[in-house]
Amino acid sequence: MSVSYESRYASSPQGVKGYDTTQLRNEFLIENLFEADKLNLVYSHYDRFITGGVLPVSKSVSLDAIDPLKAEFFLQRRELGIINIGQAGTVTVDGTVYELNHKEALYVGQGNKEVVFASASADSPAMFYLNSTPAHKAYPTKKIGTDDVEVIELGSPETANARTLRKYIVNSVVDVCQLQMGMTSIKVGSSWNTMPAHVHDRRMEVYFYFEVPEGQSVCHFMGETNETRHIWMQNNQAVISPPWSIHSGSGTSNYSFIWGMAGENLDYGDMDVCAIPELR
Repeated sequence: MSVSYESRYASSPQGVKGYDTTQLRNEFLIENLFEADKLNLVYSHYDRFITGGVLPVSKSVSLDAIDPLKAEFFLQRRELGIINIGQAGTVTVDGTVYELNHKEALYVGQGNKEVVFASASADSPAMFYLNSTPAHKAYPTKKIGTDDVEVIELGSPETANARTLRKYIVNSVVDVCQLQMGMTSIKVGSSWNTMPAHVHDRRMEVYFYFEVPEGQSVCHFMGETNETRHIWMQNNQAVISPPWSIHSGSGTSNYSFIWGMAGENLDYGDMDVCAIPELR
């Protein structure tokens, strides 16, 4: 079985105040998602959110159930979002083949028993980034191409936060239970994402940073508005953001990230904005 997983338990804001750098990174940072011909998963106890990566090179890789699910198959009580950040590949769902090119996505509904990942070429493999949440209803599997997404332009060069946000798996694009996924790309000359920062106590979130140039980094900010912490991150790394935490970042270069959310509602605009001068 080519599946590796770990569990992360929830931490209180009071406890996190006392974390040193190592403990903060151990609790929230996900460093190694992509290994050849392997499925790597992190099961978070924040909304039972699963983050994963699949890099099929010499063979296909199946999405097998892991022990914490206590399920016959992975999607028995779950839904799944997939975004391909690599080259061309396929995802086969119960015998139906979906071709995913670079930055194309697939929503897979609850109840599908077999999900298999493969690359079109071993020399230029696909890299499938995964988010999964519990689901209460079976919705149809649907491919989301780059022309199907909702696009929003945010920020400005003057405040160093000019960026393009693309909504892939949201309820205005695809029928979904609670999972939401999208992609934000920071424009050349800007560095900040999600600034002004916000929290949404009704939802948790995971950020996956990619397209970070070699030799550059992103500093991810988290914590309460008046008690922030930071985590330095490299390319193809993810970070878990609790419901009580801000989630923002600034890079030494422009970059992209995939955001995934789960929780109480599907209202993308449900957020409590943090005034910049109030950050501590």
